[in-house]
Amino acid sequence: MSQNPKHERMDPKEIAEIMESVSEKIPTLIKGVLDSFFSPEAAANIGKAVAVFRKSLIEGGIPESEAQEMTREYLQTLTKWSNIMREARNSARDE
Repeated sequence: MSQNPKHERMDPKEIAEIMESVSEKIPTLIKGVLDSFFSPEAAANIGKAVAVFRKSLIEGGIPESEAQEMTREYLQTLTKWSNIMREARNSARDE
């Protein structure tokens, strides 16, 4: 009866190598993600996204007052995500 490869035990050396590789690559990955949220280009893209969202609502027949409120909520959602990412960046710097 052959052993299922999913249940093979890994060599501790292999685990250590994997952990070392991950510990080197994860900070770089996180920095790249955070930089993509806080660059001037990201800010410009957010502004464009909000403008396109509002324009689409109005062109779709949504009354101006509702489109304005929906756009405000959309921007608040983007802002909340930005705050979450900022907190993650600050936590990563503190470590």
